[in-house]
Amino acid sequence: MGMALQEAQTALDEGEIPIGAVVVCRGQVVGRAHNMTERLNDITAHAEMQAITAAAEYLGGKYLTDCTLYVTVEPCIMCAGAIGWAQVPRVVYGCGDPKRGYKTYAPHALHPRCEAIGGVMEHECREMIQSFFRTKR
Repeated sequence: MGMALQEAQTALDEGEIPIGAVVVCRGQVVGRAHNMTERLNDITAHAEMQAITAAAEYLGGKYLTDCTLYVTVEPCIMCAGAIGWAQVPRVVYGCGDPKRGYKTYAPHALHPRCEAIGGVMEHECREMIQSFFRTKR
């Protein structure tokens, strides 16, 4: 989660919503990314989507069945769907997102065998995202 927070800080430094994601496979980082929706002018360029794409490219396949995805904020519906289709068996996230998170709107979007663990480094993740939005209001 520490690496995901570093990615979130990179996003913040670039004026993006500070969310970071890291994919780990058998103890090795195989994908890491941060939100790039502003830079790419692409609403689908969420940290999770970018990290999944990087990991799939690195591993040479679309299924991430031996991987864990670490992300600073609970995935949205779109990202949860992609995580499900990629068959990621474990998602670890920092803080929940009651306004846009998948658990509220699509609690079954992840793969049926996926284990989701929230609250890891929750305070740090929540503070970063809340601080960002405080500056925007």
